[in-house]
Amino acid sequence: MAAASPPPSPPHPKRPKMSSSSDPEPEPTSLSAAGADPEQPRRRYKRRKVAIILAYCGAGYQGMQKNPGARTIEGDLEEALYQAGAVPEADRAAPGRYEWARAARTDKGVSAAAQVVSGRFYVDPPGFIDRLNAKLAPQIRAFGYVRVTNSFSAKKFCDRRRYVYLLPVLALDPSAHPDREAVKASAGSENQLAKCVECSERGRKVPDIMGREGKLPDSEEEKVLDTPGEETVAVHGELGDAKSVPASSVTEACDSETGLGGDGIAIPSSGNGTKAQNAELGSNGAGKCDIEPAVGACHSEAVPASASETICSDSTVGSVDVVASVVAEKENNFVPADSEKERMQATNIQKENGDESPLLKNTFTYTDEIKEKFNRILKHYVGTRNFHNFTTRTKAEDPAAKRYIISFTANSVVSLDGIDFVRCEVVGQSFMLHQIRKMVGLAVAVMRNCAPESIYDVAFRKDIRLNVPTAPEVGLHLDECMFTSYNSKWMDTHEAVSIEPYAEEAEEFKIKYIFPHIAAMEHKEGAVALWLHSLNSRNYPDFRYMETAGSEAKVGAEVENMEEAQMPSNNISE
Repeated sequence: MAAASPPPSPPHPKRPKMSSSSDPEPEPTSLSAAGADPEQPRRRYKRRKVAIILAYCGAGYQGMQKNPGARTIEGDLEEALYQAGAVPEADRAAPGRYEWARAARTDKGVSAAAQVVSGRFYVDPPGFIDRLNAKLAPQIRAFGYVRVTNSFSAKKFCDRRRYVYLLPVLALDPSAHPDREAVKASAGSENQLAKCVECSERGRKVPDIMGREGKLPDSEEEKVLDTPGEETVAVHGELGDAKSVPASSVTEACDSETGLGGDGIAIPSSGNGTKAQNAELGSNGAGKCDIEPAVGACHSEAVPASASETICSDSTVGSVDVVASVVAEKENNFVPADSEKERMQATNIQKENGDESPLLKNTFTYTDEIKEKFNRILKHYVGTRNFHNFTTRTKAEDPAAKRYIISFTANSVVSLDGIDFVRCEVVGQSFMLHQIRKMVGLAVAVMRNCAPESIYDVAFRKDIRLNVPTAPEVGLHLDECMFTSYNSKWMDTHEAVSIEPYAEEAEEFKIKYIFPHIAAMEHKEGAVALWLHSLNSRNYPDFRYMETAGSEAKVGAEVENMEEAQMPSNNISE
């Protein structure tokens, strides 16, 4: 008679999914992770599919996505993962082998407060986040990680992304930083504009920021090229000090894709008519700032200046800062003729408008009326639209051009280092390259009366191609990546992929790195101020499209909008 078989052993209890807050004992099924203590007995660890929540400041980086020959967030992060022992030597510089994915792809200079990346990493032994942060630069911080399903992808499972663009309130004021055409057109009217004496460009074409169209130098400007001497241009901040540098030594411009990126703005001296325009600046003195060894004030705030620094002022309707310059001129007994004449003209305009104090600050505020108008303009983007005019290298016929915007609002104002910013918050399923910056750019152009609001009747039409302005990247940051569907489906077995557990850390990171960078760039470089001068019909002839197309374009837009169903797009992008 055969012996009875032993009773089956009870099944092992299900091990809870690991996260950064609870680390179970490692399973000895894989090679030891690099970076472990060599004196300890060698242990075997298993790779885990995890989602890492992190934040970064985009200053000095060429964007999120890895790009050969460029410093990127993804490049530094991959190397840090290897140094921390999360990636073996065999998979170094081969992210596809450990199923690397990112929830959003940010442009150069754009920051993120809640980015999510996923992959299979060695997260044992405990302390993985600390090891990872030790290998990263201070402006890149990992908050934590959570275990996810084997099929999880940060890119594919992210169903919503929220971006925030901090726009200076003065950008919505048509009289702040006007282009030269607007100044000339307002001469003799009740709302006469003052020349913006601290901005060197004043509406001249800056290569790569205007897009495919712009004014070429005419015959008169060509003659100016023959004038001897070296021109001087000003690199300055909207609310900060400025420096006067030779035009020949400045070679780089603010670019539509990259802009400043933490490296500052450089005004070009040649190409696309810019040299002629800068030479015109030197001949008429309209855009120059005087070099004075004194203490200057911008927006009535004292800013230390040396003999090599430039005094600048924010020119608005009836408000020009001249006191510091007058004091410096008396002390040095030297008054440049062009600058004195220009200041006298601005002062006369100021007196005519009834403003006696030259130190009067700009009184433009984000009132309820302005807020209502701005939100009405932003609402044009909500829904499923064809955004081929709001990106690059994507044709109207491409299905990827259709994107679904859930909401776009601007309801609050935040103050950073003395500058008021409008908080523009957009939530969408996915976004294309430059899409958000172009949406903000056109909305600002409409608010400043550079383009009619009716331009939105044709902006989303497939058969119409418009050249849309691109706002500077410095004010944009990724605020949150949402995984609503995934969290709902796997809520019983896996932790939610969310920034909520790290909300305080994320807010501290924004206060320490992202917000100071945005304010500093406006103080020192005046990124938005220079960009505002480019918003004119010379650089963007399509602003006048509705004048030439007439009612036919509007009727065509209404027909196309009726044909398109307002359903969310199925495109999965970043």
